This record gives sequence, C-alpha cells and structure tokens, in this order.
Amino acid sequence: MSYVRKEISIDEIKKQEEICLQIKEILCAEGKQPMALVDTYGCQQNEADSEKLRGYLQLMGCGFTDDEFLADIILVNTCAVREHAEMRVLGNVGSLNHTKKNKPDQIISVCGCMVQQQHMADKVKKSYPVVDLVFGPHELWRFPELLLKHIQSHKRVFSRCESDGVIAEGIPRNRDSKVKAWLSIMNGCNNFCTYCIVPYTRGRERSRRPEDVVAEARELVAAGYKEITLLGQNVNSYGKDLNCGVDFADLIRMINDIPGEFLIRFMTSHPKDATEKLFKTMAECEKCAHQIHLPVQSGNDHILKRMNRCYDREKYMQQVEMARSYMPDLVLTTDIIVGFPGETDEEFEDTIKLCQDVRFDSMFTFIYSKRQGTPAATMPDPFTREQKQVHFDKLMAVSNAISAEKHKAYEGKTYKVLVDGETGKDEYNLSSRTNGGRLVHLKGDPALIGKFINVKITSSNTWALYGEIDNG
Repeated sequence: MSYVRKEISIDEIKKQEEICLQIKEILCAEGKQPMALVDTYGCQQNEADSEKLRGYLQLMGCGFTDDEFLADIILVNTCAVREHAEMRVLGNVGSLNHTKKNKPDQIISVCGCMVQQQHMADKVKKSYPVVDLVFGPHELWRFPELLLKHIQSHKRVFSRCESDGVIAEGIPRNRDSKVKAWLSIMNGCNNFCTYCIVPYTRGRERSRRPEDVVAEARELVAAGYKEITLLGQNVNSYGKDLNCGVDFADLIRMINDIPGEFLIRFMTSHPKDATEKLFKTMAECEKCAHQIHLPVQSGNDHILKRMNRCYDREKYMQQVEMARSYMPDLVLTTDIIVGFPGETDEEFEDTIKLCQDVRFDSMFTFIYSKRQGTPAATMPDPFTREQKQVHFDKLMAVSNAISAEKHKAYEGKTYKVLVDGETGKDEYNLSSRTNGGRLVHLKGDPALIGKFINVKITSSNTWALYGEIDNG
C-alpha cells in the first residue's frame, strides 16, 4: 500500500521546543509553577504518546498532578477502539465543567484517536464548550504551537489533519517509570480489519529508521531501564516501508546486542506476518522475553475471513506449534472478539475449541463494538447484546480456568523476575514480572525495584502469582 511518507525535520521540532519556552514565560509570569494533568486512555501507543505530551509540558515549566481541580492544563489523550472508551472520555470531559468553574483560566484539551474521527471532533465542538483545544495523533508533534495559538487568541482551536501520518524524531519525553520503558518503533496500520478504526485514526504504517530506534534503546539502557517494550500496531511488519533490509527480527537482534542487563518485550504481533525467523530470533536472543501477544480474534474461518484477518485457523495453529517448538517455555496471550456481526453459536464454539486446544496463558476478550466508518458497522447483525453476553461469559470461564491451571503449575518453582513497583499493600508490597510477563506479588525492600531477583512461587490464582525471595 503506497503512501507519502512525511518526516518532520529536527528543525521543526526545535521550533516547537522554542515555543515551549515562550509558553513557559507566559504561564510562569506570576512566579508560580503551572500544574498539568495528562489523562490517558487506550493502548500502550497512547501511553507512549502521553510521554511526549508530558515532555513538552515539562519544557513549558509545568509540574504534574493527578488532581483536576489543581491543574492549570488538562490533556485528555483518547482511544477510539471501543465505544465504551469513548463514552468514558466524554463523561469525564463533561465533568470538567466543575473544575473550570473553579479555575476559569484552566486550559482543557482533548487529543488522540477519538477526535481524529470527524464525527467525534464535531461532537466535542458542539456539545463540550469546556474544551479549548482539540487535535488528532498526526498533530501531536506540534502541540506547543497549537497551545500557544489558543493562549494568544483566547479562542478554541481544532486541528484534525487528514493525512497518512508523520514520523517525528526528537520530541522530548517525560516517562512514568524508571524501570520500564515504551519504545515506539512504528505507527499506523495497513491491515484494515473490518471491525477496526485504527487505520483511519492512526494512518498508514510508518516505521522509524532502525538507527533511530537503536539509538533510543541505547539511551534507555544507559539511563538504567531494565525492560524495553517495542511498540507498534503490527510490529511484525516493521521495516516494510523503509526498504532498508532490516525487518523486525533484525531489529530485535540489533537491540539485543546492546551491552547491559535488560529485557526486550514487544506488542502487538499480527498472525499473518509472524514468521519462523521471528520465533527463531526470539529463542536465540538471550535478552528477548519468551512472550508473544498474538491476537487470533476468532477460531472460525468464516468469521476470520469476514474480519479480513488474512489467515485461517490452520495457519494460526501452525504458528503456535512453531513458536512453541523454538520456545517450549513461551507465554502466549491473545485477543478475542465475541459477537462479531452475524457470528452464530456454532462459529463461536469454534473459538472455544481453539482456546482449549491452544491453552493461552491469558486472553483479552471483548464484545464486538461497532465503529462508525468501518465495513463491519454495515454488516447485518441479528443477535442481541444479551446473546453475545452469554457467549462472552462462557469464554471468560474457559479463559479463567486455563489461566488458573497454568498459574498453579508455577507453584513450588523458582523464577527470575524483574521487580517493577510497589502494590500499596502490606502483605505483598512489591510487584514483579517473570520473563514471560506473568505478574508476581512478593514482600521485600522497595530498594529491590529495578533489580532482577529470584523468587520462589508459593501460591497463585487466576490473575497473579505470589512468591517469596529465594536467596539460595
């Protein structure tokens, strides 16, 4: 699929940084530090985008708060994948009327995938006058310019660029964690699954150049990050638009070669592009986690075809078998959509059978959500929400039972984990992850955060493992 690749020059990013300093002079004129709140919805790519927004805000002199009544600037970074996420956003944006009454000069911005859709941008413009600034994902790189325009004009600013998307290097970042880092390697999607709005909101696939990705990975390792997650809507198609001879497996090897103790994760993989070379590379690279999120969406060939997934059940099962042959300890997770338009009881049972055959470590399951502008939105759908809920509940029961059984098998064994944070609880005050990404709660000194340690698993449930530090 051809498109015009637009790269934002470093000079244009420098210009945005200079605008940040202009805004800082305005916001800090009275000698008080302005406070900002960035509220993020949706996927890890949105989390990575919010790090850039916070990076710009930090250059503007802002501190950060989670209290909307204290914030001088509020950015709501939105998701469009499901209707529920959009309704949550709109409800929370509507409630900001109360904060703006208390702080009339408060600036409220809505950005991200939801408002890249024209009908949603129009809805915000018409029904949510509390919002001062709206911009889509393609305009994130020039957020300072758009914010300054609002500050100087005191008028609402709406910027929703129709494009295939851009590549912008050098945007400053403010990361949430000092242990784990998101590293975007590409953006956009070319797959056009019939239920999915992402290609319409994120644009075409755009890979960052491998040298830029590796340079950022080196910076993260040098800064002490112990887990680096490579992000893309479909990481398996990385590099196809660059014609530089580097594919996703090659990129993993390049990052694996960086000296230091750290773990490489990635998401998300599309089954149609998952290759034997990728599985072999994962097995051979000692820093690459033996974990893969491989969304199957359905276990029925007819539904997969109507979803435009470009693989069938047999191919998916072959990939699972191949991946596990290279990595017997592989942790495999998936996404499944229940109630795709027209899905019958028999077709749903094929999904149940696939899940029982594969035995996923965990599944992220969703009831189909109609997305305006996608082909599936116009497909006949005779089944009720209640009927779909019955299927969903059955799938959850199967998923939970398998997860509980798999977690039970960890008990009594010792695993190397990365301690990544605190839980806020007394009994198990620390959280950690195995190589395969399984959550482990344990008790220990917070000084262990950011360290790899051995933990013996003592108990488990459907959602997590529990353990004690093994000093032996």
